[in-house]
Amino acid sequence: MAIIHPTAIIEDGANLGEGVQIGPFCTVGAEVNLGDGVMLDSHVVIAGRTTIGPNSRVYPFAAIGTSPQDTKYAGEASDLVLGANNIIREHVTMHPGTAGGGMITKVGNNCLFMVGAHVAHDCQIGDHVILVNNVILGGHVEVQDHAILGGMSAVHQFVRIGRHAMIGGKSAVESDVIPYGSVLGNRAYLSGLNIIGLKRRGFARDEIHGLRAAYRLLFAQEGTMQERLVDVAAMFADHEQVMEIVAFIQADSSRALCQPKLDCAA
Repeated sequence: MAIIHPTAIIEDGANLGEGVQIGPFCTVGAEVNLGDGVMLDSHVVIAGRTTIGPNSRVYPFAAIGTSPQDTKYAGEASDLVLGANNIIREHVTMHPGTAGGGMITKVGNNCLFMVGAHVAHDCQIGDHVILVNNVILGGHVEVQDHAILGGMSAVHQFVRIGRHAMIGGKSAVESDVIPYGSVLGNRAYLSGLNIIGLKRRGFARDEIHGLRAAYRLLFAQEGTMQERLVDVAAMFADHEQVMEIVAFIQADSSRALCQPKLDCAA
């Protein structure tokens, strides 16, 4: 049974799971689905066709599922789907999809969105992702599992950020970031691998050494990127993490690849 504060407004049709708690002055729209154990603290707006997975918590003044900030959006029915165990802090905003991006914005499980973070229309966010305070994601951004985006960083629309990548605070990211990469700056450049993150998440020494060797080859100055990519794929065919980077670079993308400065090493 849900616990609902008397000042909250729950529109007819909203689906509330077992143990949902809705605090003072919250508003929940008619097409919203809240999973078991979801908690809305106070002054939270959940609108549109929004689904929030079990055991997630939304803090005051967050606005989740309101209309996209896209001038082409014409009111079409689109979705915002969040997985389980997500934490959404104060003043976070998240928007549903649009016709130009598959009509859905998706967030995985066990993510943390700190104060003032923004997730634009059609973004695809994996599991265990952290957006630190005031991070801004443009439309259609893909953020893969375990990526961390530092405070006040901004990501251009359609950019892809690979698994276990680290975005330094106040970075402006306009190019794709390889898995396990670390970027910083305005405009952001690839500063090496996210070595600290890899160690914290238990990657083996041999895996890290292989990544560092492949990184140096991929971003060397000899030959073209395509030639180096072929060489690395042949040399590290049995290295799972290196081949993940190779596949990421080879995948179709509308954005360029974030590259290191000439003097940066892993």
